[in-house]
Amino acid sequence: MSKRITAAEAASMISDGSHVAILGSGGGVLEPEAVYKEIEKRFLSSGHPQNLSLTAACGFGDKGDGGISRFAHEGMTRRIVGGHWAWSPKMQKLALENKVEAYNFPQGALISQYRELAAKRAGLLTRIGLGTFVDPRLQGGRLNDISHEDLVEIVELNGQDWIHYKPTPIDVAIIRGTVADEDGNITITHEPANGEMLSMAQAAHNNGGKVICQVKYMAKANSLHPRDVHIPGFLVDAIVVVDDQKQSRAGSYLPELCGGTRLPLGHMPPMPLDARKIIARRAAKELYPGAVINLGVGIPDGVATVAAEEGIAHTLNITIEQGIIGGVPSRGDIFGTAINPVAMIDAAYQFDFYGGGGLDITCLGMAQADQYGNVNVSKFGSTIAGCGGFIDISQTAKTCIFCGTFTAGGFQSEVKDSELHIMQEGRIPKFLNQVEQITFSGDYARKQGQRVLYVTERAVFELTPEGFALTEIAPGIDLERDILELMAFSPLIPSKPRLMDSSIFADAETPIFERVMQSIS
Repeated sequence: MSKRITAAEAASMISDGSHVAILGSGGGVLEPEAVYKEIEKRFLSSGHPQNLSLTAACGFGDKGDGGISRFAHEGMTRRIVGGHWAWSPKMQKLALENKVEAYNFPQGALISQYRELAAKRAGLLTRIGLGTFVDPRLQGGRLNDISHEDLVEIVELNGQDWIHYKPTPIDVAIIRGTVADEDGNITITHEPANGEMLSMAQAAHNNGGKVICQVKYMAKANSLHPRDVHIPGFLVDAIVVVDDQKQSRAGSYLPELCGGTRLPLGHMPPMPLDARKIIARRAAKELYPGAVINLGVGIPDGVATVAAEEGIAHTLNITIEQGIIGGVPSRGDIFGTAINPVAMIDAAYQFDFYGGGGLDITCLGMAQADQYGNVNVSKFGSTIAGCGGFIDISQTAKTCIFCGTFTAGGFQSEVKDSELHIMQEGRIPKFLNQVEQITFSGDYARKQGQRVLYVTERAVFELTPEGFALTEIAPGIDLERDILELMAFSPLIPSKPRLMDSSIFADAETPIFERVMQSIS
């Protein structure tokens, strides 16, 4: 019997009240959009399926009607447990208006939970999330007033506190691949990341659920090379073929994102010398040959671009939580992919590696920081951004470098004569007495012995045993006017702050990694 069906028929497989695991990353990466669109169409025309529970480990969409927003209708979704929320303002709105139960858990914890479900174990037991808003002694990952159920709990084991993420069986998993044969075997050869699709499929299948897979091509049975098959056919119940399936919103197919070809990187245009590049350059000075690093989305992804400009990217082991190793991470909407990756593994294995302390350095974003060294990137004001892999990564890396402009909201600066000049100050302060939500716990980091830096375009801070300390300022910046007067608290200043390296502010592409290259030779 053929497993091939239409997207509309796939939508009819989802019953009211089902727990549906959905796949996707950023701007269309791994996103089975045609199936999601038909599920939405069916609900809008018939009112079914309704009261769905969704799990989405990674955020995806177009910040409009696509992606997770296909499920953002009152009555359609009862609960969503998401790793990252920023791609769907519509789902954020439902959560903020208490029209859907809403939880935010770490991306790695959610992906690992799929594996626990597949093995029918008692749920995930981990230290990821302790001291953050995910900790049940704080908010338990809840995002609004109607989310009453405790989905996490504290368990003491061998004298240590652990978080137990409670398991919920999956009724339907919706995944994506490149080619399916008539038996349902799936390849992902054109996909720019592996993601968590295999873990999702195993979790659904072993709990009596169904697996729907959207692909671009159909092949004859037994015609696929076994090394290319990522999802074995017995896990797949339905196949939806979409001839115009795009690799991502960046294009139909970019071979350099999946090993189809390798681009020469020597001709990449340099980043403009602005605040973003200053921050990236300063953060990059903490790198060293052989370091295993992770880069977050936004300003931190510029660190990889700077490393490529300087010709040292090949000396680093750059990783991304979606399972990418090596290459130059993509920026913007298709973050989570990379140009010229060296290896592509499942996200579950990447998070295993992260969780065990495999990362030497991570560079992550920073929306807010406070006097205790806490950082918030997940929820501020009326924005639910979500933590994504931030907690999994920041709690286990040996060195954490948080990157962001000193203020937000209209901030403008320029570099002139190797000095930084503030042209317009931002309206929104970032250094607060207390962050609105704890995504990174300074207290937990101190207890773990992590090295923590906070890098802005005008100042560098460090979390010390004594507290939050100012260590460097940019040339051209006035300490009182441009830094201290704009902070809600007074940082420690153990000694006169040193000037940030002048080469960071040079117009020419100066060899700021000279010490790195010397150590290689």
